[in-house]
Amino acid sequence: MDLNTVRTFIAVADSGQFQRAAADLGLSQQAVSKRVAALEEELGVGLFARTPRGAELTIDGQAFLPHARALLSAEERAAASVRPGTRALRVDVIGRRLCVAGLLRDFHSAHRQTPLDVVTLFDADTAIAALQAGAIDATFRSVRNGVPLPDGITAVPVYDEPLQLCTGRAHPLAHASTITPGELAGHRIWMPANAPGTEWAAYYDELAAAFGCTIETTGPDFGIEALLDTISQSTTLGTFVGEHTPRVWPMGYDLRRVVVHKPTPVYRHSLLWRTDNPHPGLAALREYLVALEGLRPEDEVWVPDWARRAR
Repeated sequence: MDLNTVRTFIAVADSGQFQRAAADLGLSQQAVSKRVAALEEELGVGLFARTPRGAELTIDGQAFLPHARALLSAEERAAASVRPGTRALRVDVIGRRLCVAGLLRDFHSAHRQTPLDVVTLFDADTAIAALQAGAIDATFRSVRNGVPLPDGITAVPVYDEPLQLCTGRAHPLAHASTITPGELAGHRIWMPANAPGTEWAAYYDELAAAFGCTIETTGPDFGIEALLDTISQSTTLGTFVGEHTPRVWPMGYDLRRVVVHKPTPVYRHSLLWRTDNPHPGLAALREYLVALEGLRPEDEVWVPDWARRAR
């Protein structure tokens, strides 16, 4: 349906006169009449009764009017969904239950006026391609220093997430309040979601090489619930969880979270965006994250060499 004819129909219905509607729309009266006639022909009914006083809606015209208004309202919403400055800010997170999703929730609480659309793409390459295409406005990812980003894409570290060891109650380290990374040597860390080639798999490979633990990725990835179910019953397997990543599990699991420190392994999250993106919500998000930045001193944490800040 031609929305210009619908818009013209509403103008005539609201003004009650073809001549006044023509003046409101900046058209000739003949053009208004042609548009209404075209709409009436498409619908197969008369929408107006012409009278000496002007144009009065027929019964069919009265029935069609609320739907016509809904059509124009839908048109505006559709345009607003992609128009910079009015559409929602689209941000990619690695997982909706991870800490960066919590950062976005806090941002939304502080900036209710900024509509937010949260998506989850698979890996950094997919997210960067989406940034280049304009499909998303920003992404939280771990990036390698020294590896150039595509032209027009920039990144800034925004949050270092401390890692903790998660075990069942029968694991040898379950009753320790804290451990050092060196005490992980010889232990098996099960992380079936570590897909080869992803930025998080590269991070954990480096961690295993640095401290002598074994990262196991065997078996299908059935999700976090299945992972924790297995961990809770194992005497040999542990896994890593973020210190600020919320986890809810059944009481019977009796899972333990053990602090790892001296140094603390941290997963470095950076915010990536296109430098030519004009969305006002993006600037607000960047300012919010910079204001939150209060990371641990570099000499107290461990990150792979490729994730260290440029000095």
